[in-house]
Amino acid sequence: MQTESQTTRHVMMVRPHRFGPNEQTAASNALQKPPDTSPGQLRERALAEFDAMVGTLRGAGVDVIVFEDTDEPAKPDAVFPNNWISLHADGRVFLYPLEAVARRAERRADIVESLSTERGFRVTEIVDLSPLESRSLYLESTGSMVLDRVNHVAYAALSSRTHIDALGDFAHRADYEIAAFDARDSAGAAIYHTNVMMALGRAFAVICADAIGDRDKRDAILAKLAADGREVIEISQEQVGCFAGNLLEVENDSGDPVVVLSDTALDTLTDAQRERIAQCGRLLPIDVRTIEHVGGGSVRCMLAEVFLPRTC
Repeated sequence: MQTESQTTRHVMMVRPHRFGPNEQTAASNALQKPPDTSPGQLRERALAEFDAMVGTLRGAGVDVIVFEDTDEPAKPDAVFPNNWISLHADGRVFLYPLEAVARRAERRADIVESLSTERGFRVTEIVDLSPLESRSLYLESTGSMVLDRVNHVAYAALSSRTHIDALGDFAHRADYEIAAFDARDSAGAAIYHTNVMMALGRAFAVICADAIGDRDKRDAILAKLAADGREVIEISQEQVGCFAGNLLEVENDSGDPVVVLSDTALDTLTDAQRERIAQCGRLLPIDVRTIEHVGGGSVRCMLAEVFLPRTC
């Protein structure tokens, strides 16, 4: 099994050209809200938030690789690349099956090629799971799965976007253990992506344990996280709705841990929760309120980690 680190200093982002509401994802994503401005103003705000986020990350010493969205076809969720791709330390690139037809054009071969030919990374194999879409089986990458890369465990809340058969396909190919569970929000709806209720860093785990209704399963997941030596920090359903689970630990150019989260998430955390997370890495809050409000995803969804080996 390939030895991996839990964190990387290289992240990939896609600068959106046609950001906006996506009716095809709204049914399963309770965090999406209707826009409160015109389409033109909405796109301007999203671009401003995106560009500021890139600047903040780079200012903190994180290597940000930015790809421009293509104008056609329109891709309202292009700003969330972590749903269609994952990039691994053994050089493999996984491409994933997406539930919303409107999102499938986000999978771009030119981005993978650029990482290999222009950006200094080595791609050894492309593992394309997208044909599972023909069987209505979906697995939306590190949205559907929160990966413990050190221990090769894939934590996954099952939903219409995260199917056990697709999860099994990934686990078999990537040599991962599956830790799957059912999780529901305060209204009783399935939580659409695991990464809105859970996050793993090198030394901490943030999780909304209350979302896991099966007590035995909940206790087993918590015990597994604790057994791996992580500080387990529980958040509430209300905090999930404010994106407190949608955070990501990365590294700066000195190898120090940086925990990226939104202003919304930081504001909803208690002082004690902030302190516990901050003990594991510097907190780096970013304002993406427009993208959160309309897109239903926050900073973690905007970041695709690049673990590929370097060619130089």
